[in-house]
Amino acid sequence: MFNARTWNIALRTAHIAAMGVLLGGHAFDLDPQRLHLSLGLTIATGAALGALECGGGLLWFHQGRGVMTLSKLVLLCAVPLLWEFPHARLAVMLAVVAIASVGSHMPARLRYYSLIYREVMPERSGPGANVLLGEEKAEEIRTEDG
Repeated sequence: MFNARTWNIALRTAHIAAMGVLLGGHAFDLDPQRLHLSLGLTIATGAALGALECGGGLLWFHQGRGVMTLSKLVLLCAVPLLWEFPHARLAVMLAVVAIASVGSHMPARLRYYSLIYREVMPERSGPGANVLLGEEKAEEIRTEDG
């Protein structure tokens, strides 16, 4: 009933909403107790998106897109260590937003670049496949896969 795209859209929507609440809460210096739920939801939905994006393989983890996502998760997990430092928490939140924006809009050749293999390692399908493989080759692979 739910395919990967449906889960991706649902998780991404929940993730953006939770992160929006979390960033706003830090910007307006809400009591940390009021931010625990949105922090947990932001981390959980981000981790779920990462699990969905990696597709059960390890390649994603050392590509630019995976490194950016893991960097955001590490920063978010550091927030509880900074509860006593509201300005530092806000700086971390803004850094997460900056990483998210850059990561979402960088060219496919950087998103799919493997830090281990030091080359672009495209997925067989998905965003960027047409650019990296060429539209004809990407369509050929999609046809082969069913």
